[in-house]
Amino acid sequence: MSAPTGPVFVVGCPRSGTTLLTLMLSSHSRIAIPPETRFLLPVFRRRASFGDLGDLRNRRRLARALVRRKGTKFRHLGLDKKAVKRAVKRSPPTIGSAIGAVYRTYAASQGKVRWGDKRPTYFRNVELLRTLFPDAQFVHLVRDGRDCVASLKRMRWWQHGTAGAVATWVHAVDCGAREARRLPDGTWHELRYEDLVADPRRELESLCAFLGEEFEEGMLAPHVLADRLPRRQREVWHAETRGVVDARRVGSYADVLTEVELALVERVAGSRLRRWGYEVPAGRRRPSLPTLARYGKVLTVMRAKTRLQAARDRARARPAAAVADRG
Repeated sequence: MSAPTGPVFVVGCPRSGTTLLTLMLSSHSRIAIPPETRFLLPVFRRRASFGDLGDLRNRRRLARALVRRKGTKFRHLGLDKKAVKRAVKRSPPTIGSAIGAVYRTYAASQGKVRWGDKRPTYFRNVELLRTLFPDAQFVHLVRDGRDCVASLKRMRWWQHGTAGAVATWVHAVDCGAREARRLPDGTWHELRYEDLVADPRRELESLCAFLGEEFEEGMLAPHVLADRLPRRQREVWHAETRGVVDARRVGSYADVLTEVELALVERVAGSRLRRWGYEVPAGRRRPSLPTLARYGKVLTVMRAKTRLQAARDRARARPAAAVADRG
């Protein structure tokens, strides 16, 4: 049986530990997952503007767009632009192949044979990613929703308030539950952040078995890789990932969330928290009706936007054979 080569996508609610998990995976001798690049979806959604990729001139245009794309983090790959352009022009004439060529070039630059990508909110784009990369595998990391909300609350870039943070966690675990039900065996793997930091060997051995890879000891020390990364990449990893793996941040929400915020999280997400094995105390006061209404509105809009975008992407990806990676 040949060794797997399909891409690995790491997903989850923002601030759930996906960066730590990505560093662990990238510490494997066969797997290379860069910091978030954010060019995959924007480039795919411009598919029509590149025309027939069977025409070499159009692939050249696509190659230029990939390396120049504004609003992405392509530069974090640290790749030679000329090498990337050559790889894209030589790739099969599909948008999936062109995008995959960039990531394969990155993996080769790291001496690896298998690539991946990490963007927490890819949980909303699994159908599209499977169309582009039919042999992809997905790793869904779940963290206690209260800790995710508390962590988002501390981030200066977070602008959606507590209601938005709670809705994001609920939406992430609901999308994950849907994918777990519908995807074929060997495609979707779930684990909890708390289990990963409490017993990383056990969780990583299970994850490697899912990926068809041999577990490697180096995966237990992701901070070693973080220290070796080029400065451009090292600066984008969170500071918490540069130390030894431990469980110090588990339950940190108790020092951050107010009683009102805790009441909201546990009221609207209590059943989901319990389903994932998190304890939810009884007797917490009920959130106010305006607070519940604000949360409900945010979640409704979030779900509607995800469905609408998925429908648009589905239309852009037809026929599937014309967009799928053949690399």
